[in-house]
Amino acid sequence: MKRYVIERDLPGVGSMSGEELCGASAKSNEALAQIPGVQWEHSYVAGDKTFCIYLAESEDAIHKHAELSGFPANTITEVTTIIDPTTAG
Repeated sequence: MKRYVIERDLPGVGSMSGEELCGASAKSNEALAQIPGVQWEHSYVAGDKTFCIYLAESEDAIHKHAELSGFPANTITEVTTIIDPTTAG
């Protein structure tokens, strides 16, 4: 599977309570259960956006999740390489 970063514009998401974020996660999981070949790894919440890391067989699967969950997928970017401090050797 390929790894993707999905940028979602979600006004107010950064000020949501833990309970509200729990509900949003449950809604996302319900949509994921209907789509084979997609896995949500985690998301970063920053201001009015989320940056979600997904594994998926195709970008089309990401679009399907957005459609079923109601969460927009404003920008979908395939991750081609991962680097970190250990990359420097």
